[in-house]
Amino acid sequence: MKREKGFTLIELLVVIAIIAVLIALLLPAVQSAREAARRAQCINNLKQLGLGAQNYISTYEVMPMQCNYNTSESQDSGFSWSWAVAILPQIEQTALFNSMNFAQGNYGFQITTAGYTQVAALLCPSESIGQRPGYPWATASYVGNYGGPGQIMAYSGTIVPPKDLLLNGSIGTVGWGGGAGVVRIASITDGTSNTAAFSEHLIGLGVSGDVATMTPNSPNARRVIFPGTDSSGTNTGAAGAMSAARACMNLPATTLANATASAYLGYNWLLAYPTHVCLMNYMHVAAPNSLQCGNAGDISYVQFVGPTGSAAASSNHAGGVNVGLADGSVRFVKNTINLSAWWALGSRSVGEVVSADAY
Repeated sequence: MKREKGFTLIELLVVIAIIAVLIALLLPAVQSAREAARRAQCINNLKQLGLGAQNYISTYEVMPMQCNYNTSESQDSGFSWSWAVAILPQIEQTALFNSMNFAQGNYGFQITTAGYTQVAALLCPSESIGQRPGYPWATASYVGNYGGPGQIMAYSGTIVPPKDLLLNGSIGTVGWGGGAGVVRIASITDGTSNTAAFSEHLIGLGVSGDVATMTPNSPNARRVIFPGTDSSGTNTGAAGAMSAARACMNLPATTLANATASAYLGYNWLLAYPTHVCLMNYMHVAAPNSLQCGNAGDISYVQFVGPTGSAAASSNHAGGVNVGLADGSVRFVKNTINLSAWWALGSRSVGEVVSADAY
């Protein structure tokens, strides 16, 4: 009897099993390759911002400032223009910059042309949230370095507010003290290759009803702000800084997110405010990809994270975050970096010595 050509059932099952194994091996490799490409694009974005900052320095002799008030701090409830607005002409966005009427304010229908425009250089390709937190306002993944722990020195970074006066009084009234002033290259005495200028953070969840129920163990915990649990103020030194960092990295599992403050994470790339670090800035306090914590014991509106809180750098890159240094270079910093080295990268003139092999 002549045997028909073809696979037996057992042979077919074996072939299917082999194909399944090959697919299981191939998919992670494809995903890894895609993430590598996204991370490379993220690095390029940070290099573009770094180059923009250097061109800004060439023009104005100072680093871009966190806040750029044009006439009055009372305009638009105290919100100012962010550092990202300041460097638009330096990152090939002159037309967008020219579309803004700075005399009309930055938080209303008069600024929708720019405010609704998503600048590609401000968005990390690894960001997995497609919805804009403050829709239809455009968002940003990249943030300026506000500095290391305020317990050691407030405003010690490179992208800082030009002064410490607030709409409701002086920062000195709550113990932060001292104006930030402008930052020049000469101000970065720790060295531009040892001082951060920009990094990245995951954008927020907007006004999602789930935010108020989120805890430190929630999947999107890095996208919200938790109330501060440490009340170490300025001038408490390294011990106070370590206390604040550890408190934020080890929040009680039952701690609930601050929904009001969290709504502003990535809300609008145009906006900045001297003590609302999390809008367009980050801090070198807790390690990269840690949680974000407000200021325990400080004035109520600093729940958005202020100079003695912790606004962590964060990303979807495996194991760490990209950091753009003040010399224009970009480094990948691991989550496991020693906290002292992380603080040293965040401060411009505290005098720490940090070796390149420390991160």
